Amino acid sequence: MEQVLKLIGGKWKVIILHHLSDGTKRFNALRRLLPGITQRMLTRQLRELEADAIISRKVYAQVPPKVEYSLTEFGRSIQPVLDAIEQWGITYLDSVKAKKMN
Repeated sequence: MEQVLKLIGGKWKVIILHHLSDGTKRFNALRRLLPGITQRMLTRQLRELEADAIISRKVYAQVPPKVEYSLTEFGRSIQPVLDAIEQWGITYLDSVKAKKMN
């Protein structure tokens, strides 16, 4: 469990992975999808995920530079875990809402 949390823990990594599960994204598209993240933090999180072979980075030789990020095959294998986390969150929020209504 500790190793998993080292790989995908923190405030942003799971959210980044969630957005990349929808398909390849460019850096600025990820920034727009993650309000509140700084450019520096997004760069750091993407580099860590790339170093851990969870995402891949493709650079196109053009001006201005174009960089795309996508899940690797290994990164795609986490999709069932992300789906389970999302479903757990929905269930949790529904139960909290139900308790507040009573």
